[in-house]
Amino acid sequence: MDVNLQRPNASDATRTANRSKSVVPCSGLCSRCEDSCRGNCEVWKASFRGRELIYPGPFGDVTAGGDKDYPVDYSHLNICGYAMGAKGLPEGIVAGPDTVTFPTVNTEMEFGYKNKVKQKMPIFTGALGSTEIARKNWAHFAVGAAISGVSLVCGENVCGIDPKLELNAHGMVVKAPDMDRRVKLYRDFHEGYGDILVQLNVEDTRLGVAEYVIEQLGVETIELKWGQGAKSIGGEIKVGSLERALELQKRGYIVTPDPSDPVVQASFKAGAFSHFERHSRLGFIEEEEFYAKVESLRALGAKRVTLKTGAYPLRETALALKWASNAHIDLLTFDGAPGGTGMSPWRMMEEWGVPTFYLQSQVHELACELDKMGSYVPDLAIAGGFSSEDGIFKALAMGAPHFKAVCMGRALMIPGMAGKNAEQWLAEGDLPNSLKEYGTTREELFVSYEELKQKYGDDMERVPLGAVGIYTYSDKLKVGLQQIMAGSRNMRLDTISRDDVFALTEEASKISGISYVMDAYRDEALDIIRS
Repeated sequence: MDVNLQRPNASDATRTANRSKSVVPCSGLCSRCEDSCRGNCEVWKASFRGRELIYPGPFGDVTAGGDKDYPVDYSHLNICGYAMGAKGLPEGIVAGPDTVTFPTVNTEMEFGYKNKVKQKMPIFTGALGSTEIARKNWAHFAVGAAISGVSLVCGENVCGIDPKLELNAHGMVVKAPDMDRRVKLYRDFHEGYGDILVQLNVEDTRLGVAEYVIEQLGVETIELKWGQGAKSIGGEIKVGSLERALELQKRGYIVTPDPSDPVVQASFKAGAFSHFERHSRLGFIEEEEFYAKVESLRALGAKRVTLKTGAYPLRETALALKWASNAHIDLLTFDGAPGGTGMSPWRMMEEWGVPTFYLQSQVHELACELDKMGSYVPDLAIAGGFSSEDGIFKALAMGAPHFKAVCMGRALMIPGMAGKNAEQWLAEGDLPNSLKEYGTTREELFVSYEELKQKYGDDMERVPLGAVGIYTYSDKLKVGLQQIMAGSRNMRLDTISRDDVFALTEEASKISGISYVMDAYRDEALDIIRS
């Protein structure tokens, strides 16, 4: 393990570093701390900036992902390749070199109980909510997901922080321009694959966000949320004006320091700090209340109700599965540690919750138990650190047959931001050398640009380059997944099984129930030798 990645007192996320090369492993403090030190470890910097060091920075301009190196992860699995046969071929087609080719592999999937959503790929975005990163890049994210044929999750608090939000006398949303914009951007390019999911947290429920998006915007899928995905505490944003902080406090949010306190106001005006923090409340779950909420959303007109939960221990994991089964939830997403976000405490992202590999293993065991009982098992998805086609395959294989998709957070944001920046660099004539080697026009930079221009014609002017980036990245995932699936002789996603991966370590095998590499197909091999 590289201790440089594990120092609890220094991290690129918090923009801190140790002065000494020798560091105490458990505390991260330099082994020799000088009285005259000029910084810049986390303890030193927090002596001046205090609570600001809880969060990654610069706030609003970064997304950050926990880098804790867990004992077992998906790199401890390898994918099986076979030399004969194929699963999922159309009826009457015989497997052979002319019929089992990777471009013919079907990566389409669907999720839902009755009103199913079809997708071109088994991926969808993480929740893109009230963070500044999500707001300013929304056009790129939304259009990119739509043209890629995958679902987009609009996260929490979008209505609640909208400066132009209008509430009625009962404190319920009657106008939310930013939510209107977000839904419309996805819908403008939606082509029948994927859907836009709008999340609800405590504040969203109190503001009547579901009523607004279903009745006024025609949103068909609502996602309930337990906790903060891979983090246990509600996310927050920073607010740079006293007036805005007071406005959000009036709307019912927790705002710290208290903007109504005269001492805090004086400190802010004196320049001691430059931002207030707006926090969401912790959610609490209760069984009958959960069922009532699901039914109320369906009564409002929601065609699908999904649930997102986090890296909780087995008890809450079992409750999520059992209640989702009883309520016939359309999709249940589990978000494993470490966290990745731009708005949650850094140490919480690093140290809280069940890591993804362990969490998916637990969920699979419980889902199979439900299945044995004859109970409904909702379609499942897993989130928490995925960015490549091999990770997608491993997650689907380890979770077969109940896991249908992988939720990607930062991995689907990065192409949007990269494409957006390329658009600006092209306009300013300031392309980095890393891109100049491919050319100096959008057609030269993006391998998918001409394909999209052929498809959308004059409408291509409305497709931001961040969306082109997401489409191009998604195409890479699709082709890579097709190749892996062809090598494992799976021509459809629903034929992938747990036998298509093996564990490289006995510990990984014990945790996941996946065959250890020395045992995978051992009985068949011995039968061949002995025949």
